[in-house]
Amino acid sequence: MSAGFSEMDATESKSQPRPFSIKLWPPSQNTRQMLVVRVTDNLTTKSIFTQKYGSLSKEEAEENAKKIEDVAFAIANEHYEKEPDGDGSSAVQLYAKECSKQILEVLKRGPSGKEDKEALVSEEVSAPRDTVFDISKGARSFIEAKEAEETLEPLKEPGNSYTKICFSNRSFGLEAARVAEPILASIKNQLKEVDLSDFIAGRPEAEALEVMNIFSTALEGSILKSLNLSNNALGEKGVRAFGALLRSQSCLEELYLMNNGISEEAAEAVCELIPLTEQLRVLQFHNNMTGDKGALAISKVVKRSPLLEDFRCSSTRVGSEGGVALSEALDTCTHLKKLDLRDNMFGVEAGVALSKALSKYAGLTEVYLSYLNLEDEGAMAIARALKESAASLEVLDMAGNDITAEAAPIVAACIAEKQHLTKLNLAENELKDEGAIQISKVLEEGHLQLKEVDMSINSIRRAGARVLARVVVQKPEFKLLNIDGNFISDEGVDEVKEMFEKFPDRLGSFDENDPEGGDDEEESGEGEGDEHELETKLEKLEVNKEE
Repeated sequence: MSAGFSEMDATESKSQPRPFSIKLWPPSQNTRQMLVVRVTDNLTTKSIFTQKYGSLSKEEAEENAKKIEDVAFAIANEHYEKEPDGDGSSAVQLYAKECSKQILEVLKRGPSGKEDKEALVSEEVSAPRDTVFDISKGARSFIEAKEAEETLEPLKEPGNSYTKICFSNRSFGLEAARVAEPILASIKNQLKEVDLSDFIAGRPEAEALEVMNIFSTALEGSILKSLNLSNNALGEKGVRAFGALLRSQSCLEELYLMNNGISEEAAEAVCELIPLTEQLRVLQFHNNMTGDKGALAISKVVKRSPLLEDFRCSSTRVGSEGGVALSEALDTCTHLKKLDLRDNMFGVEAGVALSKALSKYAGLTEVYLSYLNLEDEGAMAIARALKESAASLEVLDMAGNDITAEAAPIVAACIAEKQHLTKLNLAENELKDEGAIQISKVLEEGHLQLKEVDMSINSIRRAGARVLARVVVQKPEFKLLNIDGNFISDEGVDEVKEMFEKFPDRLGSFDENDPEGGDDEEESGEGEGDEHELETKLEKLEVNKEE
């Protein structure tokens, strides 16, 4: 085993590419400064609140505004770091909410003297900043003994209130680990969150294992809520090197083991070393070499985690046997909100087994089931299950599953019920015009929160593209339509672009579109007339919601 940069980069390259999204967080420095100005105005200008509680002087307002913005940013940023795959919209909302809340608190206290002013928001300001110790910013680099002594100095301060440490992105050598050992041992009882992701990169195997042993021993007995060991080339030896720490955990709520090179044996070690997972709410196991046998071990962990809300086991080489085992284990996790099983080899049998678990997830909001080889049978079973559950589903991803137009009525009937849907990904299937139009028809009614639709590479022609574009462009929150890689005629592309004339940034490219592609029989004769006839017929089609 080698924990080098090259190996880590190679493993990361196997990950499934993320879907396109617009990042709203973090805000620019200019945006933050503008917010300080707005907060100052709220504290000084006439409003129903300043009339009721009194306003502040400009000097006092500016001082408080800076503190308020600092607090709000720290709280929102900490929230965002726990959900790095999101677009940042929830962090932005929290940022604004915290500012509003603290503005009102400051106004209620009224103008004050200098001593009082220092105490106005000191508690809120200190909490987010003083509880998190993070050395992960900046370029990925090695850390040796001398730098470790200087960098970790704040952790030695008497009475510090750090509850979260993040050593990610810094590769600890043996001497640096020995510097960290007594420091971590001295604060382990106050720690709630530990992030040791990507902290041994580039170290020889023997040194990396000893470093992991040192950290494990130092933190043994801590009562953690969150532990992140992702992006370390662990293997079975690495998992067992963390044995002392893992065995001592009985209250874990979040466990991240992504991109760790975890094989069947390593997965069995995880199952053995973490026997108590009754409080586990997040388990992320992305991009490993688990396979079917490893999935059997992970399914045991899942089965004894009844409170699980977020489960990710994507890109783990799991086939039908392991897929069935995981699906049966997930049957006990009725609190699930987010499920990500992308890029495995489940097949039809595992898809049908998964549908039984999905029928029990009333609170499910995001489900990622792309590239699972579900085919029509598995996709229809899952669609039927989701139709009757997950009333607040926001993300539905079933790309790359060989879903044809035959399954479209069932899939469409499911989508019809999901009025909170924001993202729909059905790319790389075989829906063709018939399936695309049936799904478009159910999106017509409601679906006012819809933001993204991906039906690229689906053998869609002009008719399907026109109907889909006409429906989604009218949605008030819509951000992106991707229908590239289809067989849309040049005329059809022009028509779609015309529909998006006012919002060109909401339409994906047509770089991979093949206007002359598809079956010969569809290319010859009266192709354009056939498309219009198909569109007319299918526009009258109604999806049977009872199907």
